[in-house]
Amino acid sequence: MDTLPAENMRQHHQNFIVDSVTLLSSNPPKPVSGPLSATFGTASGFPELQFFLEPDGEHSLHFDLRTAQLFRLGEVQSLCVSEGSETIKEKTYSKGITVQFKEEEESSSFHDAFEQWKKEVVIQGSTLPNGTVSSSKSKFDDKIEASSAKMYFHYYGQLLHQQNMLQDYVRTGSYYAAVIENQADFAGRVVVDVGAGSGILSLFAAQAGAKHVYAVEASEMADYAQKLIAGNPILGQRITVIKGKVEDVELPEKADILISEPMGTLLVNERMLESYVIARDRFLVPNGKMFPTVGRIHMAPFSDEYLYVEIANKALFWQQQNYYGVDLTALHGTAFQGYFSQPVVDAFDPRLLVAPAVSHVINFTTVKEEDLYEINIPLKFIASVGTRIHGLACWFDVLFNGSTVQRWLTTAPGAPTTHWYQLRCVLSQPIYVMPGQEITGHLHMIAHSAQSYTINLTMSAKMWGPGAEQGGILQTSSCRLDLKEPYYRMSQPQAYSVAQDQQPNQLLQTQDLQLPSLDEDGSDFIQQPSNDSSVQIH
Repeated sequence: MDTLPAENMRQHHQNFIVDSVTLLSSNPPKPVSGPLSATFGTASGFPELQFFLEPDGEHSLHFDLRTAQLFRLGEVQSLCVSEGSETIKEKTYSKGITVQFKEEEESSSFHDAFEQWKKEVVIQGSTLPNGTVSSSKSKFDDKIEASSAKMYFHYYGQLLHQQNMLQDYVRTGSYYAAVIENQADFAGRVVVDVGAGSGILSLFAAQAGAKHVYAVEASEMADYAQKLIAGNPILGQRITVIKGKVEDVELPEKADILISEPMGTLLVNERMLESYVIARDRFLVPNGKMFPTVGRIHMAPFSDEYLYVEIANKALFWQQQNYYGVDLTALHGTAFQGYFSQPVVDAFDPRLLVAPAVSHVINFTTVKEEDLYEINIPLKFIASVGTRIHGLACWFDVLFNGSTVQRWLTTAPGAPTTHWYQLRCVLSQPIYVMPGQEITGHLHMIAHSAQSYTINLTMSAKMWGPGAEQGGILQTSSCRLDLKEPYYRMSQPQAYSVAQDQQPNQLLQTQDLQLPSLDEDGSDFIQQPSNDSSVQIH
């Protein structure tokens, strides 16, 4: 793996002579007599303070000035520490030494130099050994609350969660096929892996002949990715791991192609699509490729009495009038609505759908970041059966628009299950429809600072039968849900009888279809699929 050179940082160094140091990490503390040399510089690619413990310079102690602190203990004595980890209760330090000077003037000059070099870090940005990161507040930090970001990066910094995604063989196999089948798009090209995680997609790109891959990962998983890539040296020599956010890092060259796995539940959860778009605008050459290229959210009304009763029954606890002498019924209504504010994540039988799906298209190559802050999707369906509609079922797919092969990754009901499953928004008040009746509404999603979306769903059944064209809305039901707080219902789809005159997969859009011309807002409905598996993108 490569190390990027430090850019825009001070290239000179600054030397001081200290009388002695004491290594506090030893037990007992170990004094080292001088005179010894202390040097400020950027030889390692980032601002650091280096103490040479022997005249030959072979043994030295390094302090990264991005995390180091210096405290004055007396006129000629100071304490230098480097931050380790931080917990809720305390901050720990990974190493520390006391520094002894001969004269107070030397000590003051050393402290002045330390502060000046620390300021340089703030002004110029802190440069990682394998990439440059701006230390100014990033766009990511402006729109995402710190507690959410901390939890998010902690989650994806753990190997067990990476393993869960790697073992989603639909996901991983689709990415592998999309890359290897389109080696012409990768061979000899510069690739940026956005949110690289374990680095698996970077390794796929290297297998496809990429000239160089920059794997950008903000969580602690970057360290594991470095180890994994180092364990594959033939591929790893063409991969550079950069620890930082795509909003902050600087790269030495533009990318010919971006690869990423930015999809969350309902495609947009976790708001990583915005980072993918920012990476496009910052790093991708004009007309460069993006894998994936297009995403689609599919929606259809569904009927599922079992699910509705299951959710409604959760609130029965609050109907108790004598719970240890306490009447709980005052909170029943609030609890009832609370359970219906959770989107349901599970795998369901596609025969539960009661109308053909409509789709909302997001073209990653043209969509603006701001377009993802608020997504408003008009809904219009024609019921194929007479039933109670309990809500809106949603799933997504993405297209890898390769030069050689166009490959879809789908999370549709009835297709092999992925770790995304499907998602259903359940109405607390179902609506009744008859065959041929029109169902209208809106799915309105508003991004929030906890890296997710508030969902507002409205569904209405219009007048039907003779004179319906003069009629208005017959029934309306709506709900508000938080995509951040789903109900994970992982049971397998139950066996349902097929509705009369309805084939099992009749209402599903398959992944093989012709895409119409994509407007910037991507709001066009997808037409019924053709037998041709190719996709035209204009």
